[in-house]
Amino acid sequence: MDLIKIAEEAFATGKEHPEFRTGDTITVAYRIIEGTKERIQLYRGVVIKIAGHGDKKRFTVRKMSGTTGVERIFPLDSPAIDNIVVNKRGKIRRAKLYYLRKLTGKKARIKERRVVG
Repeated sequence: MDLIKIAEEAFATGKEHPEFRTGDTITVAYRIIEGTKERIQLYRGVVIKIAGHGDKKRFTVRKMSGTTGVERIFPLDSPAIDNIVVNKRGKIRRAKLYYLRKLTGKKARIKERRVVG
């Protein structure tokens, strides 16, 4: 059991990301390596799901690319994630927002949560 914990700690990035929940609009700066070149690509969308626990936590971000919905799953402790910025806090009532897949345009908007302080 101890060996597994030591191996997990060695691979952990130790990066601190801001606190975000399902329904929030976030921008993920994702490091992409193409051959010998490396660049950072920004991926902005709504968090529709957070799954897993501990260091195996992952989140799904959905964005609209033209008229097509694109979803991408990111592991929270991935070394490829440069940083995460929370753009908007969403006011929602459920943990998984799969119903957004069927909605388009103004219907797919999420109300903003007022943050105190």
